[in-house]
Amino acid sequence: MSVAVIGAGAFGTALAITLAHTQPVLLWARNADHVAQMTRRRENTRRLPGAPFPRNLQVCPKLETVFDCDTLLVALPLQKLRRFLMAMEFDLGLDLAQHTVVSCSKGIEVTTGLGSSAILSSAQHVAVLTGPSFAADIARGLPTALTLACRDPLVGQSLQETLSTPTLRLYRTTDVTGAELGGALKNVIAIGCGAVMGAGLGDSARAALMTRGFGEMQQLAAAFGAQPETLMGLSGLGDLTLTCTSDQSRNYRLGLALGAGTDFDAAVTVEGEGTARALRKVVTDRGLDLPVCQTVADLVDRKIDMKAAIGTLLARPLKEE
Repeated sequence: MSVAVIGAGAFGTALAITLAHTQPVLLWARNADHVAQMTRRRENTRRLPGAPFPRNLQVCPKLETVFDCDTLLVALPLQKLRRFLMAMEFDLGLDLAQHTVVSCSKGIEVTTGLGSSAILSSAQHVAVLTGPSFAADIARGLPTALTLACRDPLVGQSLQETLSTPTLRLYRTTDVTGAELGGALKNVIAIGCGAVMGAGLGDSARAALMTRGFGEMQQLAAAFGAQPETLMGLSGLGDLTLTCTSDQSRNYRLGLALGAGTDFDAAVTVEGEGTARALRKVVTDRGLDLPVCQTVADLVDRKIDMKAAIGTLLARPLKEE
């Protein structure tokens, strides 16, 4: 089974590096200058400096070449995924019908409320790779465990064997919905936790927000038919814990800036921003009460400031746990 990674951001590059320690891997990037630089330096100095490429990793500038591989790991920002697929199909005449695609994108599409597996549904088989991980840790070979979700158990088992490495351990599930929602929603809660810490509200407040936010993650996942135990695993609680407590997380760093009232680099992709906005319609359509997620969405869109956000949450009626 030949493997290619589409998207040379930090996470896509890290996956390509760790997989290339056990098999040949192609890494595709859109920008020709970036491809040339990575080929020459054998490192992605723009996105993941200090992580040299193994011999088995080759950078590929042509998407047509990537499509000669059986398994495609798609590591693109979720809000840009549909646009990429349309360009791929209409400009290059390529489609996913004969491929197994593993989505490495976390989020909910703003315009449709869909996750990555639905956007990639034209593929022969679709899986989702998600869980608590930072690109730098994976690239350095530090032990990391992720969830691999695929509705077809035989395909999931084959992918698990192909994509696991001595330092990257994959646990499989057939609950794609639960794994996908866990990976998407934890980013929203992480923004809120960053805001709490940026505003100087303390670790106790962060723990409270994480816990109530996790309850909202479970509530939304159940509304979509996900299995409760999935959210208790790596793709839910595990990813939430990591993302809400480390400034390696871009979502957490955005929250820190919002809470402190400081600027944040607008060029940095923060998946939780789009997901928070997408949740507004989902919450309305499903008749759900998700105050943490809704408050984070308003905070991200600068509809409220931190003082108002705190007041909104603390003023809610008292109730049982």
